[in-house]
Amino acid sequence: MPDYVYIAECADGTLYTGWTTDPEKRIRTHNAGKGAKYTRSRRPVKLVYLEKFENKSDALRREYEIKRLSRVQKLLLINHE
Repeated sequence: MPDYVYIAECADGTLYTGWTTDPEKRIRTHNAGKGAKYTRSRRPVKLVYLEKFENKSDALRREYEIKRLSRVQKLLLINHE
C-alpha cells in the first residue's frame, strides 16, 4: 500500500502538511474534527497537494522537508505540481 504526503488548505487559508495511506479518508477525518489538533478549529480543509511514495520512510522524510519550507515555497510547490 503506498504512502502519501499531502498539503491541506484550511478554511483560514493556512496550510497543513501530513502523511497518510488514504488521502481521501484523511481529509474526511480532518473535516470531522478528528484529525490533527491544528485542523480542528480551521475546518473545512481541502486537499491541495499530494505526493505518492512506495514506503513510509520516504514519505515521512518528504513530509519533514515540506514542513520546513516557507509558506511561499509551499505555495510554489502546490502551484507547480
